[in-house]
This record gives sequence, structure tokens and C-alpha cells, in this order.
Amino acid sequence: MSKVFEQGEINGMVVANRFVRSATWEGQASDDGSVTPKLTDTMTALARGGVGFIISGHAYVSPEGQAGPWQLGIDRDERIPGLQSMTAAVHDNGGKIVAQLAHAGHFAAEQLTGLPPVVASDYEGLAESPRRELTTGDIQGLVTAFANAAKRARESGFDGVQIHSAHGYLLSQFLSPVFNRRQDNYGGSIENRARIHLEVYRAIRDAVGSDYPVLVKLNCRDFVENGLSLEDSLQVGKLMADAGLDAIELSGGLLTGGKLSPSRMGIKTEDKEAYFKDDAQAFKRDLDIPLILVGGMRSFSVAERLLDDGGADYISMSRPFIREPDLINRWKSGDLSRAACKSDNLCFKPAMKGDGIYCVTEERMEAQQ
Repeated sequence: MSKVFEQGEINGMVVANRFVRSATWEGQASDDGSVTPKLTDTMTALARGGVGFIISGHAYVSPEGQAGPWQLGIDRDERIPGLQSMTAAVHDNGGKIVAQLAHAGHFAAEQLTGLPPVVASDYEGLAESPRRELTTGDIQGLVTAFANAAKRARESGFDGVQIHSAHGYLLSQFLSPVFNRRQDNYGGSIENRARIHLEVYRAIRDAVGSDYPVLVKLNCRDFVENGLSLEDSLQVGKLMADAGLDAIELSGGLLTGGKLSPSRMGIKTEDKEAYFKDDAQAFKRDLDIPLILVGGMRSFSVAERLLDDGGADYISMSRPFIREPDLINRWKSGDLSRAACKSDNLCFKPAMKGDGIYCVTEERMEAQQ
């Protein structure tokens, strides 16, 4: 049997194979951030489709951290019954699900929250509308918000949590010299810029206990001038691993897009897949915790080669599962043709209109038949 179909285990969470559904914004929560039947259906389809474990769409840990409309919230206890219904449905369909805990920071949706976005540093040219620089007291409040969200996740039946520190969201902003120009203990050296990560991790660990998987999604680099470097990212990974972190999902790039953005277009050949694999080798060489690699995976052969060569321990995908939630079962059945995803990013357009994320390319093809 191929290594990709071997069981895996992350701090007691046993998973059926080495495929992971990477978090995205589904745009399927209610207006107030609650679970909906549509969102539950999306999660259960992934579970039935054979994904080793699912990482939920980014869930905001506090109201001012909301990134966009119809985003899932995990910011208050009233969310728990709805979240429990979703995780139970996933478990009933043989799946495992991890909650991604997020705060958008600079990229928060002020028109939805009614609050100015909070940032690691406020400086001229950052934005046209006002931003509020976090005080040290605010940072401690943020740490508490992540810890409380993690506790809710465990009470809601999630099999683990993932701290979102990639793509320019708030924790990622603290790591990036582009965004972090602080002069206190949270700015300057990479040890200072990573301080909030260790505080968040330790608070979460205190809230959920030692026997519960805690992961992080981390940029290998920002791929912009003066952004987070690979060397600094490795240092963050080491600090968190030494503190007891259970796994790292490695990504890269910023929400502002560009050639090296997290969701690149036109991934039509194998040589364009796994676009963070070179940086992943550095992580695998220097760290001794499970590494989940995301970024343009489309081919079974690429996934298999990465695991066989030791380039990653798990393979994470997002857009391919939007079109084919049963992709892993298809591959396991022997149909090893590459994922049908066209990497055109058109799947996000219906979500922006309130219809939830789905593959419009597939819809057009069906209409033509």
C-alpha cells in the first residue's frame, strides 16, 4: 500500500491516511457566524470522501477579528451547540476535524465588525482607514481569546485546533517585518516577534490539556520585500516545537496576492505543484515534529513522491476538494488521474455573493452537457 494511505497519528489523533483538507473560507456560515446545514454538508462530504482529517474554515476568535461575510465564528460559548452538531456529523461519517483559530488583524472586515482593525503596528501608509495598534494589555486579551476559542473547540467535539499564523493574518503580521515595527518586547528580533505565538500556544495548551492536538499554520516566507524569511520562519518553528507544538502546516505568501500568493493560478503541470516543497525540506531537516505541506498539490504522484522522499508527513489541499470532495476515495480506488481543479480561483466568486464556495467550472461543464 502506498505511504499516502498509511494511518497517521498526531498527539493521539489517529487518522486514516496522510491527506488533509486545508482550511479555506467557505462563505457558508450564517450572517452571525453560526454553523449552517450547508456548512455541515460540506464538512461531511469531505469526511465521506476519504480525507484523513479536515481543517475547518478559519474561525474568528473574537468579533473584531472577522475577515469576511458568512465566516464561521468560535468567539463565544453560544456557538458550541451548532459546532457540536457539525463535528458529530463529521464523526458519524468516519472523519476527523480540527478547528482553525484565526484573527484577521489588518485584514479584518470593518464594515462587518463596526470596529477599526487592530494591528501589530500602525504606521503611515498601512491603510486609508484608521487602524488601532495593539497595546501589551490588548495582546494579553488576544492570547486569552485564542485560549478560550480552543477550549470551545474541544467542548464542541473538534479533534484538535490549529493556530492560523499565515497569509498576513494577525499572528502572521507579528512575524513579518513588513507589518511589525514595534519597539517593545513584541518587535525587533525574531524571538520578540514570535513571543505572542508562544504565549498563545501555552495559553491554549493550558486550556485544552496535554493530550489534545495543537497545530499551527505558518508561512515559510512572505515572498515580499522585507517580509518573513525562511531562516526566521524556521526559528519560529523550532521555538514552538520546543514548547510542545504537535504539528506544522507549512504555507506561504500574503493575502495581497501576486505571483507567490497562497492560492496560485494555472497549476497545470507537475512542476508547478508543491510550490513550497524546497522550504519544506529545510523544516524537515531541522525540526522533528510532523510537517503538513500545502501549496498547489494536484497529482497523486507528487503527493506520493513527497512522502516517499521525506519531504512531508502529510499532504494538504483545499481547492481540489471544492470540486472533488471524494478525490481521496477516487485515488484509493485506483483512478490516479490528477485532480480536476483548474486552479482558476473562480470558486470564490459565488461565496462573495453569499452562495457559498463551489466549483463554477464544473457547473458550467455540466450545463453544457
